[in-house]
This record gives sequence, C-alpha cells and structure tokens, in this order.
Amino acid sequence: MKKELDYFRIGNTYGGNQDWFKDFMMKIGGCAALTACDSCIYFDTYQGTALYPFDRQRLTKEDYIRFGMLMKPYLRPRWSGIDTLEIYIDGFQKYLQDRGCEMITMNPLHGNREAAEAETALKKQIDSGLPVPCLLLRHKKRAFKDYEWHWFLLTGYSLSDAVCPSRRDTDYEGASGNENPEQTCMVKAVTYGGWQWLDFRELWNTGYERRGGLVLYRHGIA
Repeated sequence: MKKELDYFRIGNTYGGNQDWFKDFMMKIGGCAALTACDSCIYFDTYQGTALYPFDRQRLTKEDYIRFGMLMKPYLRPRWSGIDTLEIYIDGFQKYLQDRGCEMITMNPLHGNREAAEAETALKKQIDSGLPVPCLLLRHKKRAFKDYEWHWFLLTGYSLSDAVCPSRRDTDYEGASGNENPEQTCMVKAVTYGGWQWLDFRELWNTGYERRGGLVLYRHGIA
C-alpha cells in the first residue's frame, strides 16, 4: 500500500530549498521556518487557505525567499536550534493568527512515544491529506546524519507486503536485539528541494533518550 500527497514545485524544485537563502542564520538554521513556509503553500494549494502572501499561481524562488524572511521572526533560528515541538507550534500558531487563520491547529507527538503509535498517527495524517512536520535531533545511525538537528516534512508512506527479515533493532548500542515482525513502513521525507524514502521505524528509534517527534496538523472549523 502506498499513499503520497500531491506537492508543489518552484520551478524544477520539489518544494522550497534552504540553500537558496543568503541570510546566514536562515541558511544554517532556517529549517523550522521553511517547514512552516512549505506547509503554508501546501495548505493554500490543496486546502483552500490564504497563508502565502505572494502569488500562489506563480511560485518563484525570489518570492519564496521573501516568504522565508517573513516567517523568520516567528520561528527564529537560534544556536540551540528549534529543538522542541512546542517552539515550532507556538511560533507557527502566531503566524497563523496574524494571518487570521483559525482553521489550522497543531498537536505534538513526542519522540518518546512508541514507534507503532507514531506510525499510526502518521498514516492517519497522510490519509487525511495533511503533511507531517518531523523534528529529528540526534541519531545513532549514520544513514540519518543529514537529518540530524533538522526539521522536514513527511508527505507519504509506503507499506511493504512482506517483512524485511534483515532489519533488526540492534544497529545501535542499547537496542533490544529483537527482530521487528511488522511490515516495513517507508516515509517520504521532503527537504532541501528534494525527497527521499526513509524507514520510519529506523527514523523514529534514534537510540538517544532525548528525541524530537511529529507535529500533527488539524484542518477544520475551529
């Protein structure tokens, strides 16, 4: 089973790209602000909101950069990073309020919850047509190095028909050592103007006590 959300492009780029920014702090730490920007453009395009202050019918790199700078005060990059779900929710909620939008609300799903619970919530969001902001802090698997201390969107999932017997939870110190008997759930991670399919259980089980998590959007009458 596979489910992917439609998504917008800016020129040939899949969503926005943090590398476009010349502003130093946005370039190195603007991922939360740009996750909110991409969410706004997605909601305008597919959910009928009016959150993007420029021409939605003609998305350009220049306007996207301007939008990112408008979002910057709400989700200000900082040396410690926007390292909790609550900071993201509070900042983005203020932007939504300033735009007069009461139809979008957010709830945190923290990274210390069970992977099965997070996977169920993720699939429910995607099935409802909602992208899912994800915060990854540290991860013991080198495969996720590019996603450490980073915000990005999850916009799809794919369930395998068969269990992957080679995937074990022993790839980092302190793991259980039990093979996971459930289906493999791959998720579509969108960031830096591209996308990549990642194993959700491996993404979620970071091997560290302190974790990020997911932000669950709700779109409806407040």
